[in-house]
Amino acid sequence: QVQLVESGGDLVQPGGSLRLSCAASRIIFSDYAMNWYRQAPGNQRELVATITSGHITMYADSVKGRFTISRDNAKNTVFLQMNSLNAEDTAVYYCNARNGGIAYWGKGTLVTVSS
Repeated sequence: QVQLVESGGDLVQPGGSLRLSCAASRIIFSDYAMNWYRQAPGNQRELVATITSGHITMYADSVKGRFTISRDNAKNTVFLQMNSLNAEDTAVYYCNARNGGIAYWGKGTLVTVSS
């Protein structure tokens, strides 16, 4: 079965950086747009960043200039480099793979920004 496994979540101080990874298996990774979503307590899940199969990137306004999404098709992995983190970035971050009407989700990794 398809698996998306996130890693890299941690406790970090405000202003710090983290790099999230999401390893995919049992999909033709290069065919899929890859997305990072996040969900903070009490909030709806929101789209943070997208990288298409053609490597076009898009970001939510709240993270633009601070976060960078990238992908390594040879390793079936998508990354989210997060810089200048603040408390509002605290959330569970989810990896999503999408190709037309087909979508898969990871189980999430927790990012906590706190001093």
